[in-house]
Amino acid sequence: MTRDAAIAEARDYFDGGGFVRDLARRVAIRSTSQDPDHADSLRQYLDDEMCASLDALGYVCRVFPNPVADAGPILIAERVEDSAFPTVLTYGHGDTVRGLDDMWADGRDPWKLTQDGDRLYGRGTADNKGQHSVNMGGLAAVIATRGALGFNSRILIETGEEIGSLGLREFCAEHADGLLAADLFLSSDGPRIAPGTPTLFLGARGVYPFEISVNLREGGHHSGNWGGLIANPAILLAQALAVITDGRGAIRVPEWRPASLTNSVRHALAGLDVQGGDNAPDIDPDWGEPGLTPAERVYGWNSFEILAVTSGTPERPVNAIPPTAKAFCHLRYVVGADEDDIVPALRRHLADNGHDKIHVEKSASGFLRATRLDPDDPWVGWAADSVTRTTGSTPAILPNLGGALPNDVFSEVLGLPTIWVPHSYAGCSQHAPNEHLLGSVAREGLEIMAGLFWDLGDRESELPVGRR
Repeated sequence: MTRDAAIAEARDYFDGGGFVRDLARRVAIRSTSQDPDHADSLRQYLDDEMCASLDALGYVCRVFPNPVADAGPILIAERVEDSAFPTVLTYGHGDTVRGLDDMWADGRDPWKLTQDGDRLYGRGTADNKGQHSVNMGGLAAVIATRGALGFNSRILIETGEEIGSLGLREFCAEHADGLLAADLFLSSDGPRIAPGTPTLFLGARGVYPFEISVNLREGGHHSGNWGGLIANPAILLAQALAVITDGRGAIRVPEWRPASLTNSVRHALAGLDVQGGDNAPDIDPDWGEPGLTPAERVYGWNSFEILAVTSGTPERPVNAIPPTAKAFCHLRYVVGADEDDIVPALRRHLADNGHDKIHVEKSASGFLRATRLDPDDPWVGWAADSVTRTTGSTPAILPNLGGALPNDVFSEVLGLPTIWVPHSYAGCSQHAPNEHLLGSVAREGLEIMAGLFWDLGDRESELPVGRR
């Protein structure tokens, strides 16, 4: 009954094929929240997969309706061993994006797990079925070895993350002092900083979506008869977009620029090398905020992105000046930005640069707040020490993920220190055809999580929080 034995148990779960079999069964459930025709599959994933698997580990499972009408259900699973023990909340999402079935290479079926070398292909393998399967495997290894966890465990699985985690905030607020009361949030999503580098991240950049548009008139007008006489909204929009950043994409809206990188953030990011793996694009060294390292640009700074631009009929151009033009954009931002001033600041900046025909509005959905646990928090050191003990190498510690997650629900609504241990990598084709999980990363992830869960229940271990 040792820590090494628990880690070996988790490793054997992968090497013996158990992990792949479990993940294949989970991938086969078409639980995409982006397609209403598969709404029943969301409940099926919780009932047939999560409840069945967690019941076998001694958890009490309850599936709740979402507080938001027509949004997916939410599972809470509890294993309470002793009221004096600390309680750990773990999270995952059982929903996926659309399968994009006809776009996968080599005739692969997104709903059938396919192994090719180190890659496990299938929708949800990286985001997020594979990741919470790793964590469940780590829990199972500790229970099999010790006969108990040695701490209280609560697991929340939602089924609406890919459509903005609708209802999650309201659900957590309702159960903050009961079913979801905990001492630590420890979960997995997103990518490692590099495929071979164990990683911890402590929050997420926020994402603020908005639309920039020019609406001049009703209907298009012949470009021969009216060209040179009436303003072209696409030209006006292009000129407006050009003043938001400089030629290398560095932000020019004063209020959008972070005041500074804190010393703890700079220290955490020092020397980190951002790598996406074989599928990743090359990093452009001359893009983004000058004077910052790539790690500082993506984890410690803000970035403005144009996601799509439309004017006229691109699929069928005609000789007419279009009446409108629109750009769909977002700001990825770190802690410290004034969220209420993001759109007003842009409006002021555009007006100051002479763009008075531009309309800016926040998009209806897709907003997530920026959050970050201080890298100097004692839980961070504890987790880093555990990972180092398991792997023999110091993990990369990111103050926040470059992308967005509903971390604000756990850090603000539930008031928990948040630590994420990602089991994927940036080149995993997440949200795209050919999504895959690296078997080598999943295998090491099982070892890491078994070590973390063992240490949480070790009576000899000194945790940053006192026993309840």
